[in-house]
Formats: sequence, C-alpha cells, structure tokens
Amino acid sequence: MDNFSALIGNAPNFESLLRSAKMVAATDVTVLITGETGTGKEVLASALQKHSPRANKPFVTLNCAALAESIAESELFGHCKGAFTGATANQPGKLPAADGGTLFLDEVDSLSVPLQAKLLRFLETGECQAVGNTHTQDIDARVIAATNSDLNDKMAAGEFRTDLYFRLNVVPLTLPPLRERSGDVERLLKHFLGHFAKTHSLDAPRFSKSALNLLSAYGWPGNVRELRNLCERLSILLPGRLIEPDNLPSEFSRSKGFGKSPVFALPEVGVNLQAVEMDLIQQALSRTNGNRSKSARLLGISRDTLLYRMQKYNIAV
Repeated sequence: MDNFSALIGNAPNFESLLRSAKMVAATDVTVLITGETGTGKEVLASALQKHSPRANKPFVTLNCAALAESIAESELFGHCKGAFTGATANQPGKLPAADGGTLFLDEVDSLSVPLQAKLLRFLETGECQAVGNTHTQDIDARVIAATNSDLNDKMAAGEFRTDLYFRLNVVPLTLPPLRERSGDVERLLKHFLGHFAKTHSLDAPRFSKSALNLLSAYGWPGNVRELRNLCERLSILLPGRLIEPDNLPSEFSRSKGFGKSPVFALPEVGVNLQAVEMDLIQQALSRTNGNRSKSARLLGISRDTLLYRMQKYNIAV
C-alpha cells in the first residue's frame, strides 16, 4: 500500500509536492514542512515516516504551541528525579522516546529562543541532555518540523534563530492551500463522504451541481480540515440525500460569495489577465518596499506562490 494514500489530490502543485516528498522520505534528511493551518502537515509528516527506513520505529509527535514555557524543555528532552519541584521520577522526554525513529515537532516556531538553541545542538551533535542531568546521551532520531508561520518574519523579529532555520530547512516541503489546488475540492469531497459513510454505516450524500459549484468557489480558509469536517457533518445529518446549496452551512451560502458587488469590474472589452496579475504583484511589492512575505499576504497567496509567479513573469525587486 502507498503510504501517501492519505494525501489526496491531483492538482499540479500538489502532485509536485508529493513527488518531492516521496523522494525525501527514503532518506534520513531533516525536513521542514510549511503550510497554512489545516493543509495536512502532520499527515504529510506521518507519510514521510511510514515511507522511510524508520517505518517500524517510534513516530513521536509534539505540538510545541501547546507547551507551557516552564515545562517545554522537560517535555522535549526529559528530566531527572529531583531536577525541580514536582520531579518525583525520571522522565525520558519526547526526543529520547523517538530514539531510532522520528520526532515530529509541530509549530516549531513556538519554542523559546533558549530552547531553540538546545534543539540546534541536538541536530548538530545528536546529543540530548535531560533537565537536571550533567551528562548527555546520544539519540538517533530523525526530526521533521512544521510551521504555519512565515519564519522569515520571525527571524527578522529575532523570534527564531537563523542557524536553527537553516538546520531544519535542509529540505523544505510546502503544502499548498486548498484554494490554490485546482480541481481537488470535488475529489476530496467524494473521498471524505465515502469515508464517513463507511465509518458511520450510512449512505453517502451527494452534491447537486449548483452545490458543487458553490463549494468549488469557496475560499476554504480552514483548508482540507474544514472540508473534512463539513463532509462528516453532512454525512451524519443528511445521509443519502442530494445536497443543495440551501443545505450547506451559512458560510457557504450564496450571500457569502455570490450576488455581491464584484471585487473587480470586468470591462466589456475584456482584460489581459497576465498583465493584470503582473501589475498587482508589482503594486504589492512597491507598497511593501519589496518585502515578499508582506506582499504575498496582501495578494492572499503563499510566499512560495509569489516567488514562483515573480520568476514566471521575470519580476525583480
């Protein structure tokens, strides 16, 4: 079985990402996964591990954003009995628990700068030092990190170490947002409706053409996670039904995306779409003094997409 089967889609940018991921999976290289919330970063990390020589070894995950700063070091590296008040026994920590396998650090940018320095030391030497221990131990763990933040902005603000960034970013894998995955919405809807019908022993609902058009035009701010949740909700509430636009939650209704004044009034004579796109990119770069991250946010696209289009149109700052 293809261990990447949980990553569904055939949009060109998504297929390109999967090809790169499959090549990387077979190695021991450190990977940095970037992408918006809900794009499937943990799913991709799991696929990398399952497709690797470490497939039968531990896959340990740690959501760095969920850690209180006071216990973050102990959670990651472990602690010795008596290291601090309440440390009544030795605790191995997530990194030692991943020995021989893979450690997935989600939202890695949430780690404090001092803890980033200790993580960097591990990546460079393989040495892990528990809190309260004067000795280190050698740990053989592959690290896959993920973030939904722009680390360039974090580094500029002094919130993320540049040396750690380059140590993590050996191979970057960027998951495209669902709104930029042409044609994948319908494929994902069909997959998840079938999945939840089987899970809950119900008949799968179907979408009318008008409902599909509405969902395809939606921006999906929550990405694949939002689509998955919608499918589970509809599978339970409307099993076997034909889903019409009126059956969709309010955020998908026509009043949210249709019948409003257009953002851009298309002239009767038409436009040169390429020229419009180039002009908008140049305006965004000019307004942000060439800051690519801020320009991408103004345009509602990812930084990587902006860089691709700048290269495509030969736009220099």
